[in-house]
Amino acid sequence: MSAQPALHHPHQLAGAPVVVGVDGSENSDLAVYWAAETAVRRRRTLRIVHGLDLAAAQAVFGMYDLMVPAVAETLREEGAARLATAARLARRVDPGLRVETELSPAHPARLLVERSRSAHLIVLGAGRGGEMAHFGSTLLAVTAHGHGDIVVVRDTGSEQRTRTTGPVVVGVDGSEVGEVAVAAAFDEASVRGTSLVAVHAATDFHPPAALTGLLPAREFGTAARQMLAEQLAGWQEKFPDVKVTTKVGVASPRDLLSAWSKSAQLLVVGSRGRGGFRGLLLGSTGNFLTRHAHCPVMIAHEN
Repeated sequence: MSAQPALHHPHQLAGAPVVVGVDGSENSDLAVYWAAETAVRRRRTLRIVHGLDLAAAQAVFGMYDLMVPAVAETLREEGAARLATAARLARRVDPGLRVETELSPAHPARLLVERSRSAHLIVLGAGRGGEMAHFGSTLLAVTAHGHGDIVVVRDTGSEQRTRTTGPVVVGVDGSEVGEVAVAAAFDEASVRGTSLVAVHAATDFHPPAALTGLLPAREFGTAARQMLAEQLAGWQEKFPDVKVTTKVGVASPRDLLSAWSKSAQLLVVGSRGRGGFRGLLLGSTGNFLTRHAHCPVMIAHEN
C-alpha cells in the first residue's frame, strides 16, 4: 500500500524563517552562506541568531559585582559585531535577501532549540575534523533536541562554499522517523531541481569480508527493495518531477551514507533510526554523519 504523504512538520508555513546560529568562526560563516542560499531558494527570511550565554558569565564573574556589567557589555558588543558580519556575508548571496538578526542573553543551544519550534529549519556550522563550531556540546544538543529539520554544514576544507551539484541522498530504514526523512528529502530534491537517491542498509553492521558471501544476499535485497518501494511510493506520486534511484547495500548505514556524501549536495537522515531507543533522540548514524560527512547533513525530526 502506498504511503499517504503529508507535510513532515508544520514548519512549511510561509512566514517561517531559515534560522542560522553563528559564533564568529569560519565554520559558522559557511553555515551562513548555506542558510542564505536556502532562504533565497525558498523565498524566506533569513534570521541570524547569536546566544551570549550571560548566565555562564554571571557564574564566572559574579563574585566581582563591579565587573559583571562591563563583561556583559563586552559580550554584547562582540555578539552584535558577529551578527553584523554574518548579515553582510548573507547579503553577498543576494542583496535582496530579507535578513533579521537576534542577539540573545540565552545559551546558544537553548536559544536554537526554542527557535526551531517556529523555524523552517535550523542551520549550524561544524569544523572539518568534526569539532563543533558552537562551543561545547551546543551542536549535539540542537541536533538531538531541536524540532523540525536541523542542518549541519561542515567545513571539509575542500571548498569555500558547499556543493550545489549532485543528488539529494536520503537514508531509508522503514521506520516512522525514516518516513519524515523521506518527506524532507523529496521536498529538498524538488526545490533544488535535482534527483533523489534513496539508500538502504540491509544490515546495521559492517560484515567481515569472510562472511559477506555467506549472507543471504538475494533475500536481503528482495526484502529491502520491497520496503523501499513501499516507503517511496506515495512520495513519488506527490513529487513526479523528482527522479528517484534506489540503492541497497549490505553494510553499516553510516558507511553507505558517508560514501554517498562525497557526491551528494545534501544528505538527509531521521533523528533516530531502526532499533533506536526512544530516549536516544539522535541515532548513532546521524551523530556520526554530522561529524564526518562530506556535505551538509539534515536531521529530520518528527516534530
